[in-house]
Amino acid sequence: MSPAEPRIPPVPVEEYHRLERELFGDAALTGTAHVSRTWARDPGLMKAQRPLQEYLLGGSPLPARDRELAILRVVWRRGSEYAFGQHTRMGIAAGLTAQEVERVTLGPDAEGWTAFQALLLRAVDELHDDARLSDPTWAALAQAYDDAQVIDLIAVVGRYWTVAVTLNALGVRPEPGLPGFPAGRSAPGRGAVADGRAVDLPPE
Repeated sequence: MSPAEPRIPPVPVEEYHRLERELFGDAALTGTAHVSRTWARDPGLMKAQRPLQEYLLGGSPLPARDRELAILRVVWRRGSEYAFGQHTRMGIAAGLTAQEVERVTLGPDAEGWTAFQALLLRAVDELHDDARLSDPTWAALAQAYDDAQVIDLIAVVGRYWTVAVTLNALGVRPEPGLPGFPAGRSAPGRGAVADGRAVDLPPE
């Protein structure tokens, strides 16, 4: 469970804007999100990760809707309510429905997914649980995606696993009005085993 208060608070907005201009010049985004202002406590990391983030969210050949579905699933599995809220907004903007966002928490076997959406969520779960893709999942993805898209999917899951863990460990708090987990859905707890697979259970 994340701490109730941030362990490392975000830098003040004006300091963040100054640092962005210093690091990125005309490419500065001048945002105010708590996550961005928390990265700013480590300017070297802030600068180093920006190109990867911009590529994955804006330059990758992975379809935006697929990307956001994958991100929502991995940050749900890691219990990052902050990241889930941010990517609820981004997922809706990319074409996901509110019902699909909520259904992400139920996993790939929930009713209502297309065959490909279920495959995508299953791939995320395999990467999360096993740190690899099974041969059947790989073969199915390779029929739908080209090589670059498959690699980018894996990179997105790895990137947002890291983001979720970092946000949880640092206790980054949501901005006012940021969506959280769907109503009635608790943060996933430590995995239990059902049908030979690791699944998430809500904390007792």
